[in-house]
Amino acid sequence: MKPESVLKATRLIETGEVIEIAHVLNDKMSFAGTRRFDVHTKRTFMNQPSNRQGSNEELVVSEIAQVGTQLDGFAHQSIEYSHYNCFKTDEISSRTGFTKLGIEKVGTLMTRGVLIDVAALKGVDMLGDAYEITPQDLQQALQRQNLQLQPDDAILINTGWHRLWAKDNARYNKSCPGIGVAAAEWLAKQDPMLVGADNGPVEVSPNPDPQISLPVHQIMLVVNGIHILENLKLDDLAAKKVYEFAFVMQPLKAQGFSGSTVAPVAIR
Repeated sequence: MKPESVLKATRLIETGEVIEIAHVLNDKMSFAGTRRFDVHTKRTFMNQPSNRQGSNEELVVSEIAQVGTQLDGFAHQSIEYSHYNCFKTDEISSRTGFTKLGIEKVGTLMTRGVLIDVAALKGVDMLGDAYEITPQDLQQALQRQNLQLQPDDAILINTGWHRLWAKDNARYNKSCPGIGVAAAEWLAKQDPMLVGADNGPVEVSPNPDPQISLPVHQIMLVVNGIHILENLKLDDLAAKKVYEFAFVMQPLKAQGFSGSTVAPVAIR
């Protein structure tokens, strides 16, 4: 990200409306596999001075880099044992985090955001289970919205799958519509800063080829160095037809983490 990305984003702000596009972190969330989010409120501690100042805090047990609305960093995925820039897993991993590619290196991201509403293109509230989004779907949706992608964009794809979040988590996790390999390769050629969607893996799941696991993660994170933003809440953006906006997000300054829970916003 360069200063021009920030300036480009500011030029899109006209009303100052801030639209939150992250889900709330709680125990009702959808969790992939055995991930968890356990919160224990530590009871009020009443201090002795005369003003009776009380304190509250929380203890959280969670894969905090990989729950809720989350940004995948480059340490998160590999092709066998090779990560982005050909770093090898054994060479960069440690007991206390990764020594290279940690999420703390990302910093604040502010750039032009683009919503590609594929569900609206298809005339549905939600795409079907395991529907593979093609390059043609993306191109037609952009044409319908009268938009073109630009380098450094934060590209967000609305499938409608967010409607199941915390309501039917079993279905949310079992499968999902998303971009396929061809769409991922087309998007990568547009040189975005990140690609996100309102589902778990951003890509179609399960993959049409049962012998392949999450190839879009490898295309984006490992080969091209493009971040993936998962589990977005895109209902407000889609309902208001906000297709172009200033995108702002900062991951946790978590040393050596593979990703980060985040709370991005769209400003128009």
